[in-house]
Amino acid sequence: MWKPILRTLLFLLFWQTAQGQVAQDCSQAIPICSNTPINGGTNGFGTDDFNGASSSGCLEQTTTGAIESNSAWYRFRTAEAGQLGFNIGHNSNEDWDFALYRATDCNNLGDPVRCNFFDNSENTSFIGVGEDPTGDEDSVHYEDWLQVEAGEDYYLFINNFSNINSGFSIQFTGNVWVDYPNSALDCSIVSNLLGPPITVCEVETVVLDATTSGASGYEWYRDGGTGFQLISGAAGATYTVPDSGTYRVVVLTSAENIVSDVQVGFNEVPVTGMLTDETLCFEPDMTFDLNVKNAEAIGGMDADAVIVSYHGTQADANAGVAPLDRNHLLSAGSETIYVRTTSLANPDCYDASQSFAINAITTPVLTFDEQVVICEAVGTLEIGETQPNADYTYQWSSGEQTPSILVSGAGEYVLTATHQSNGIVCEATRTVVVEISTMPQISSIDIADMSVNNSVTINTESDGTYEFSLDGTDFQSSNVFQGVPPGLHTVRMRDLYGCGEVEEEIVVVGFLSAFSPNGDVLNETWQIEGLSTLNSPIVTIYDRYGKLIKQMNEFDAGWDGNFQGKPLPSTDYWFKLSYIDADGNRTVAKYLQSHFSLRR
Repeated sequence: MWKPILRTLLFLLFWQTAQGQVAQDCSQAIPICSNTPINGGTNGFGTDDFNGASSSGCLEQTTTGAIESNSAWYRFRTAEAGQLGFNIGHNSNEDWDFALYRATDCNNLGDPVRCNFFDNSENTSFIGVGEDPTGDEDSVHYEDWLQVEAGEDYYLFINNFSNINSGFSIQFTGNVWVDYPNSALDCSIVSNLLGPPITVCEVETVVLDATTSGASGYEWYRDGGTGFQLISGAAGATYTVPDSGTYRVVVLTSAENIVSDVQVGFNEVPVTGMLTDETLCFEPDMTFDLNVKNAEAIGGMDADAVIVSYHGTQADANAGVAPLDRNHLLSAGSETIYVRTTSLANPDCYDASQSFAINAITTPVLTFDEQVVICEAVGTLEIGETQPNADYTYQWSSGEQTPSILVSGAGEYVLTATHQSNGIVCEATRTVVVEISTMPQISSIDIADMSVNNSVTINTESDGTYEFSLDGTDFQSSNVFQGVPPGLHTVRMRDLYGCGEVEEEIVVVGFLSAFSPNGDVLNETWQIEGLSTLNSPIVTIYDRYGKLIKQMNEFDAGWDGNFQGKPLPSTDYWFKLSYIDADGNRTVAKYLQSHFSLRR
């Protein structure tokens, strides 16, 4: 379970010794129509209101063998419609359970409409309906809000399982309590002369009124934990309460004496400490942990007695609504955060007089490319911020103090952008890696031929990053093309960064690297396969001295190794292949391995 800073409530707050009003039996349930002060605790359960049952809703039998162990019963009636909840505040080392029944008769409670029976292993300080006031959204000790209509009667059963307890208080919450703070509950059900239990803030005045027709006198008593003591000098029909305690009035009449008790609890009003403004470097999607301001807001107060909330407007802070998420999403600029400190014993006691500013100084955002290429033919390139912010200063690792610079050499260039405001320096750096790309150039083309599907490899000695295409197909990073049929083809090579493109026409044909015209029928002639794919091809063969030995076209059967009817010696011979190109010009095929061997 989440452990908030509010692990235990103020010791004195929940360990008051003044005995409060507690009813052990449903039939004697105390009628209430407002928040109650901390009572003196529960001890035992009187009559078994569940008649030996083993369960009631989520409630199960306790160590007593009954559902009840140390019980208290209250009843209330709604006077308005809306969302209703309540907090039962207690000491964090105690285990409390509750069940809420919509019923008008203790003998017919039915199933509870809200119920909680979790043990308090998390050491929480609240159980109830609605929202945990400590901000714990995942607390298992809270049930869903209750939607009520006017005129509904409810019985609230609160039971201490641990048998050791210092009492509890009840605080009503929900929209109906916000919309109708003075009439959400029906006070006509309270028949006690002095009314229901009273809980107020220390700055408020409480006047108890016991005015009774025909009274001959009044006696006022106070129990601060040691029993009722007569209050000297208090003899009127009203009494202004000076401090917390249980008060009793004895009304003297000729017929009888009327006795009425009421518990009154005064709660301390928090005093929020002054908070310092926060100035920080802002980045997109940045959050600010508002919890870091809690210590300043609490100041000298007991951290276990108050809760701190933060709001976007003064009106929200005053009303205690729309608290900001503790991980507050920031935006660039200045924002005022309004702070509210609220008594955990009584949410009506609060202070919303303080605020602080968050000055979010924009950290420069550098978005230019981190890797660029300079085309060798161009020579220079501008890098850096081309749309600079006038509020920023710029510094390059190369010494320049401008948002962008012209570079001509390869290397790493680092730009630092600085935004300084309110004594805060916000910086961002970005590194540009510059490379030089040379004009693409095909140095050679390897053709693996003598097959129906040949391979073509484009070679280059240029320094750059290139891609390749054959016969207008999509460019590819590989310089090898497989399955190339014989014939005339166009290869293209281009720089990946747009620094240039070259195109070459190649001929894919097949020929033997050696032949042996020795009469064994194998490789008796040398010829080029695939000439039929070319326009008017001519093959010319030369010896090592450049003497023309043989000229052939696609219709010749090949060269038999003779010149003018005489066999030539075993050695290497050279050849050229020419053809008519698309423009009607005779062109010599490039990149062919232009020699072969004659062997006798």
